Amino acid sequence: MTPREVLALCREHEVQAIDLRFMDFPGTQKHFTIPLSALTEESFEVGFSFDGSSLLGWQAINESDMLIVPQAETAFVDPFMKQTLTMTCNIQDPITRADYARDPRNVARKAENYMNSTGIATVANFGPEAEFFVFDNVRFDINEHESYYHIDSVEGQWTRGREGNDPNAGYKIRHKEGYLPIPPADTLQDIRTEMMLALQECGIDVEAQHHEVASAGQCEIDMRYGPLLQMADNLLRYKYIVKNVAARHGKTATFMPKPIWNDNGSGMHLHFSLWKADTPLFPGSGYGSLSDTAMYAMGGILQHAPALLAFCCPTTNSYKRLIPGFEAPINMTYSYRNRSAAIRIPVHSHGPESKRFEFRCPDSSSNPYLAMSAMLMAALDGIQNKMDPGQPLDKDIYDLNPDELASVPKVPVSLKESLEALRQDHEFLLRGDVFTEDVIDTWIWYKTDREIEALRQHPHPLEFAMYYDI
Repeated sequence: MTPREVLALCREHEVQAIDLRFMDFPGTQKHFTIPLSALTEESFEVGFSFDGSSLLGWQAINESDMLIVPQAETAFVDPFMKQTLTMTCNIQDPITRADYARDPRNVARKAENYMNSTGIATVANFGPEAEFFVFDNVRFDINEHESYYHIDSVEGQWTRGREGNDPNAGYKIRHKEGYLPIPPADTLQDIRTEMMLALQECGIDVEAQHHEVASAGQCEIDMRYGPLLQMADNLLRYKYIVKNVAARHGKTATFMPKPIWNDNGSGMHLHFSLWKADTPLFPGSGYGSLSDTAMYAMGGILQHAPALLAFCCPTTNSYKRLIPGFEAPINMTYSYRNRSAAIRIPVHSHGPESKRFEFRCPDSSSNPYLAMSAMLMAALDGIQNKMDPGQPLDKDIYDLNPDELASVPKVPVSLKESLEALRQDHEFLLRGDVFTEDVIDTWIWYKTDREIEALRQHPHPLEFAMYYDI
């Protein structure tokens, strides 16, 4: 879509307001709204000014002015706001007009440009499986004298014996048995369909929607794969639509990786393939019918995986998902079918155009621009240096003897461990100026200071259960 076509779309749908959106450094979508009269074809070049000093991890107060530049190809008519058209924007310096290094979307754009400069590939396709929970209600608070959270879900197994007007008391989803049930046990079918239709209405191709394994409202809606920047843009739109449809029904959706203890968490498995023009580069005659290029790409991702997780699993809660026993990808290896491996090769991808592999560690708390860019950079490094991914893990991990199991590398057990790996291993991210030392340092500082230290300093409810009477 061109700027002129955006303005025509506004006239066609009687749009009166333009919502300008971008993603801040930690990964939260932001916006402000202008009247239609302020948007001209020139606006797509000159942009609009705003204050960047109030955004976490961005500008200092003495250099706060920034430019936000709308991108016409991201425009869609918003289904939740009256007479509003929404666009995703790039961030620039108002004096030099240089793209802002800490703008996550800029990182993704540079990653695609660097890939093209290597001559290895022209397209990096990503297909995210973003899982999420839909709850009936959630309450939480933390202050000097209390700390708690409370989740209400009509599907939750803990409500089976509850008294009250529960219309579905006899059809509760059993613990870890939430995969693909039908109504009335699946109480969210119509809501997910509404989400799916809204996604399609807003220009996102959807392949399927279904209930996931966890008992209390875990869902998944699968989007058709696409190029890195487009899919990162789509993921922002995806989260926005999912949350607003849930709110429309008086419910609340969360992409938090592990909101429920002792049940499956929510991941964002990333299906990945490289193409040169219209030619897929991953089909071959090797393991899982993959090419040498695909194997080297896997080798790069596995080699750099501990550092990658600083972007792909970027919250302290992420590592509560990455534990044994919940189909979590805790083993830093690959397999044709084994879902406990960090990388899985889907068995149903027979045609050359569908040949890919799936990096299963990422979750939906990640900033998609940074996570996908980091993954692409690791894959390119693997191809350039012909990194061997090692031997696959095709056995059931529960049948391995202790010596075999100990020899399989594991994912980091904490965000702190992943950030330390990133500190030690990030040269591959700096190539092509995709990530910068400033971006890496700011990310490590923010995550350490605002999240790891905050959690370390606060008493936890479990500590009261374990230690109060000590």
